[in-house]
Amino acid sequence: MPRLLASTAKMKSPMRKKTKRKKAATSSGAGKSPVGLKSARNLKVTRWRLRGAGKLRALESPNLKRQRWLVHGFSTRPGGVSKLEIPTGRGRSGKTEKVLNLGFTDWDSRASVLRNREAFYRAIYRSGDADKIRVVALRQIHSDIVHLVDRSSLEDEKIAPKADALITREPGVLLALQTADCIPILLADTKNRAVAAIHSGWRGTLKRIAEKTLGRMRVEFGTRPADVIAALGPGIGMSCYEVGSEVARDFDAQFPNAREWFDGPYDALASGESDPNWLPWLTTKPPGHAPPPLRVRLDLIAANRAILAGAGIPLKNISSSDLCTACRSDLFFSYRQEKITGRMMAVIGIR
Repeated sequence: MPRLLASTAKMKSPMRKKTKRKKAATSSGAGKSPVGLKSARNLKVTRWRLRGAGKLRALESPNLKRQRWLVHGFSTRPGGVSKLEIPTGRGRSGKTEKVLNLGFTDWDSRASVLRNREAFYRAIYRSGDADKIRVVALRQIHSDIVHLVDRSSLEDEKIAPKADALITREPGVLLALQTADCIPILLADTKNRAVAAIHSGWRGTLKRIAEKTLGRMRVEFGTRPADVIAALGPGIGMSCYEVGSEVARDFDAQFPNAREWFDGPYDALASGESDPNWLPWLTTKPPGHAPPPLRVRLDLIAANRAILAGAGIPLKNISSSDLCTACRSDLFFSYRQEKITGRMMAVIGIR
């Protein structure tokens, strides 16, 4: 039987213990009205499933799973052949851990990564069809570039393009992106049978890459936002994601309701008047003992949900696992938590 994962059960944030955090869906373009906070708060908690064979498990969105014409999955940490050294103090026994690393890293061999990828693709398809698919990946650069995968690009491209989102309507193509804290977003146009895979860290979120991907799908495929299902996979949660004044100021300049996505002294950082060391020669503290800069926590899931809703996708069509990669290092890779770690994949394709 598949293992059920409640979408908010594993988060550590103290804000979630008594009341649900407000998830705002703001306007992402001029002249558009924000989606009501009440509607966002009333969304039902969905249950995502872990499926696979042996120790290898892939996380599935229930909304995408209902679309029989597509395949999708978010990889997890266990079940691979790569050997990752575990630093002391991580709470797990043993000096090395076998993991499903799907990215080419300095600590892992290319052969192990390729074996892991083959096993993951077969787990996603669960049939001999895995031998027939064409996997398309990216050289991710934290941009807002959206790459169209069509017959022409499949024939001409020999190296992965530099971009952070992929869209296609070609059957037999599996779109793939890598993450280790950033938010993986999968989109499916249920009417035109088109799909997208999006890599959205704080820079991509600031550049509204999810909205721009949806816009490109409208141009290329005639996609209507009302027909789109969106799944936001595992990423770093707000309780573990501290950012500084530069990020707060940038978000404040781009989004009128950005404050809803932050926890901490957001107003002070966004105003640029929060530096405790702005006159260091007036402090009585000795050199090297200046007060640390103020920090806030950013909720990338809430931000991307709001951007997608503001672009026209109904809130009921947007789901997220709400599983934090930094909190759940037993199940996922987290660069911020571990530094030396592996990479996960989020994939989606048309049968």
